[in-house]
Parts: sequence; C-alpha cells; structure tokens
Amino acid sequence: MIHPAIEPIVRAARERSASAATATIEQRRDSYRAELAALQGEPEPMESVVDVIMALNGRSISARLYVPLLDESSALVVFFHGGSFVAGDLDTHDALCRRLSADSRMRFLSIDYRLAPEFPFPAGIEDAVDVIRYVAGHVGDYDEPTAKIIVMGESAGATIATVACSITRGDNLGLAGQVLIYPTLGPEVLTDSAHSYGQGYMLDLDRLRQDYVDYLGTWTDRTDPRVSPLMSADLTGVPAAIVVVAECDALRDEGVAYAGLLEHFGVPVEILEAKGMVHGFLRLGPLVPEALDIVDDLARHMHRYVEVAAS
Repeated sequence: MIHPAIEPIVRAARERSASAATATIEQRRDSYRAELAALQGEPEPMESVVDVIMALNGRSISARLYVPLLDESSALVVFFHGGSFVAGDLDTHDALCRRLSADSRMRFLSIDYRLAPEFPFPAGIEDAVDVIRYVAGHVGDYDEPTAKIIVMGESAGATIATVACSITRGDNLGLAGQVLIYPTLGPEVLTDSAHSYGQGYMLDLDRLRQDYVDYLGTWTDRTDPRVSPLMSADLTGVPAAIVVVAECDALRDEGVAYAGLLEHFGVPVEILEAKGMVHGFLRLGPLVPEALDIVDDLARHMHRYVEVAAS
C-alpha cells in the first residue's frame, strides 16, 4: 500500500504525465531538472564539492566529487544517475548524492555519462566501464589510496552500473560491491509489479519503453545482456550487490529477479525493500522523511561490504 504522504506527489505526477508523452527530448530534460529541483530542499552540507574532468580514451567525462563532513575515507562510491537514459546530469542528482554521502560517510564521485539519443547504446556503458577502470587506477586522486570502490546507480544508472560491473569483473579491480537502486533491467520485462504500478506511480512504463527506443538507436538485439541484464548467461565473479526496491514500483519484481539471478551465480546479494514507496523515493526525502529511513540500513550494508573487501 502506498505511503499516505506520497499520494499527493503521485497525483501531481499523473497530471504532468499527459503533456510529457509528446514532449521533445530537451523539454523532457528541462522538466526533469525542474521536477528534481523542486524536491531538493535544503542541501546537505559537505566538507567539499568539487567538479573534476577525467580524460578517457580520446574523450573527457565530467564528474563531481563529494566529501562529507564526517568522511571516513573507507570507500569511494562511483555514482551513475538516473533519468531513463535520456535525461539527468550532475545537478539533477546533487541533492541525492549529498544525502547518500553524508549518511554513508563515504565520498561520492558522480559521473556525467553520455546520454541518448545524441549518444545511443552502448555509449553510456562504454563511459561507465572506462570510468570504473580509470578510477580503480587513480583512487588516490579522489580519496585515500587504500579506499575501496563501490559502484552505485539509480534507475537507468543502475542498469549502466551493473552492466559495467559485469564487463569489468575479470579486470581484478577490487571492487567492494555494487548498489543498484530500483534498476530497470530490460525493455521487455513483464511482471506483476509492472502490471500493478506501470502507470501513474512516478514511472510510466510506456514512457520508459519509448526512452529505450531512443537509448538503443539502431541496436536491435534486446536480449543482449548489456541491454537486458536479466538475460545474462553468467554473472559469476561480479561484485557483491545490494538491490534497493520500492514496494509500489513497476520495476520492483525485476529488481528482485535480478537479485535472484546474482544469487544463482554465487554472488553475495541483499535486497532492501522500502515499504509503501514508489520509484524515485530516495529523492522525496525533503517532502517525505520516511523515504530516507532505508538509507541508514543501506549505509550499514555498504560498510559491511567494505569491511569484507578490506579483510
């Protein structure tokens, strides 16, 4: 059952969804920025927030480094924002990164990867893979040289994060774990939660499927595990995972299914379910404080993975 405090937010989102169906990409991006700006509230204070540039194989990637006031220098979290593969940037997820960094006491490095349709699949995946490899070789540029690396993604960013973790699993990068926050795991997934919450609960599946069309461009193989991680034939050796799902989210069941697939291949995995919450609930903290209750639990799990990796 949806949390009562979220009901007015969901109603407002439903009113916006009709106009979003015919919006251009730039209009979608502007609307997304405005929507998340309205949810940010008072920014969490940081020790420092610095924009950086990474030079990667003939291109440059922008990123933003967050150092929390109570930094423990135990782990660096490489973060990939959501936005349905076509929207989102460093600013849209600034408030979320600040909150997660402060609560976990870990540094966050938020990545401004390339978006579709200008840069269709697999551009975002390539950016994530190259960033993870680069950061693994230059940890001391962003944190203590002994800090462990956690890869985290939200929504579409979680898809990009987990695919990049799968691709780099044989590189001996020493990743402590991956955190997948309400991930989308393929354009063709049909589940009970998709049927129950696929329209009018902050994530419209028809819109998401159209965004997949823009994301994939001329790529036609939707069974490719880089497109649909649930189609992966082997996930042995990928980093330990935390999968965060929301009870009233169309993507809940596929997140749970992916956790099961990871477990099948011997990957340590834990599921954190937020009762009564919807897709994107972590961004609703300023309006619905209960939406952040799961963050403390998430931080504990992340610290445990870092401790295991350090032992």
